[in-house]
Amino acid sequence: MITGLVVALPEELTTLTQKKIAKGDFYYIDDKLIIAYSGAGAVNAKVASEQLIAKGVTRLISWGCAAALDDSLKSGDLVLADKLLDVKNYEFNVNVDWHNHVKETLTKDFVVNTGVLTESLGIVSSSKDKKKLSELTGAMALDMESIAIAKVAMEHNLPFLAIRVIADTVNMNLPLAINYSLNTQGEIVMTKLLFFLLLHPTELFGLIMLGLHFNVAKKTLRAIAVHLESLINFDLSTSISHKIEL
Repeated sequence: MITGLVVALPEELTTLTQKKIAKGDFYYIDDKLIIAYSGAGAVNAKVASEQLIAKGVTRLISWGCAAALDDSLKSGDLVLADKLLDVKNYEFNVNVDWHNHVKETLTKDFVVNTGVLTESLGIVSSSKDKKKLSELTGAMALDMESIAIAKVAMEHNLPFLAIRVIADTVNMNLPLAINYSLNTQGEIVMTKLLFFLLLHPTELFGLIMLGLHFNVAKKTLRAIAVHLESLINFDLSTSISHKIEL
């Protein structure tokens, strides 16, 4: 079996390899594992997932960071979703056997938080909005790509998992500079960021703090990556299932 990892951001990519990969490209770690650097957002994640399947991938992993919706989660905490919820309350259940195997493997070295991972169509920057999403969905965390990857997996009847690590906590407001400097692909445009900082220098502290939180998350992802061979060396026969949550 060949496993495909979909990674949205270049910073998340560095937790898997030091190879320079262009957005939209792929890197073969070995004959059983392929990384796709998709770029941010659902559209990019969908395209990368479909391209991985065209290359022979038989199961998919959403890899990277997430925002916490549960106030018990802190930066660097591992979230191994056992259920995913999209913006229309459409529910996805991950492969149970594979999930149990990964949880059992990682529990030896990490605290594994399981629960609902929900979808965000854009960056949720305010603590108030995160808390509202928590109340509406009951989810413990959110990201922008996992649902899109899960949908492609479901369409092709392939197993799927989301392995995410918390970057920003539920009580953390993201700096205004982040939303200002984003392009339509959900990526930071450095010239816009620097211009915003020039006009709003007090934003620098928030960016530094966010960077520190993100580095903590990357440290956990790197530690998990050491176990990737064990995580994917598992025979799978059950595919992703889904249902409508009323």
